[in-house]
Amino acid sequence: MSSLHRIALACGLTVLVAGVAQAEDWQVAKDEDGIKVSLSDVAGSKYKAYRGETVINASMAKVRSFQEDVAGACKWIHECKSQKALKREGDQVWTYTQFNTPWPVTPRDSVLLVTSVNGADGSLTRKLEGQPKYIPEESGFVRVAAVDGFWKFVPKGPNQTAVTYQVHTEPGGSVPSWLANKFVVDAPFNTLKALKEVAEK
Repeated sequence: MSSLHRIALACGLTVLVAGVAQAEDWQVAKDEDGIKVSLSDVAGSKYKAYRGETVINASMAKVRSFQEDVAGACKWIHECKSQKALKREGDQVWTYTQFNTPWPVTPRDSVLLVTSVNGADGSLTRKLEGQPKYIPEESGFVRVAAVDGFWKFVPKGPNQTAVTYQVHTEPGGSVPSWLANKFVVDAPFNTLKALKEVAEK
């Protein structure tokens, strides 16, 4: 990737991270087991954005290895049924994920473009951008209409990494309010808890 392209990506991620943080009013919804989950209203959407934060007692390299194992990551992503990489190109990977949902809600699937940017401070940011039209829809699934978010990993020492996981999703189709409200807390909390467990072994 060219230096200019890297700079453009870095600037874009800075705008994303700073813009969302400044524009939204985050309220803590859950804080336990060393994991804090905050929620925020999003203009024009009935679904809240969520942000999960924790510190994992493992090196950046180890945490990153779990992130980059696309199929294996399904073991710790909340309600993930299966996940695979569709395409890799430089610092970008397109992923396809199928999710479990409680009856009678139709299972969801999503296509994401994940763009990784290494910061000068040793941090790693992985921007998550929904690509719902990238492949044809699968029978038996409702395609997630929009995803906008990021993972950010910041080394805090040789064996400690601060992790932020922030996402806003438009799930597509009809989703009961009770499930939507539960998902925005459970998704970041359970995902980070499971990632901590596997990374700290």
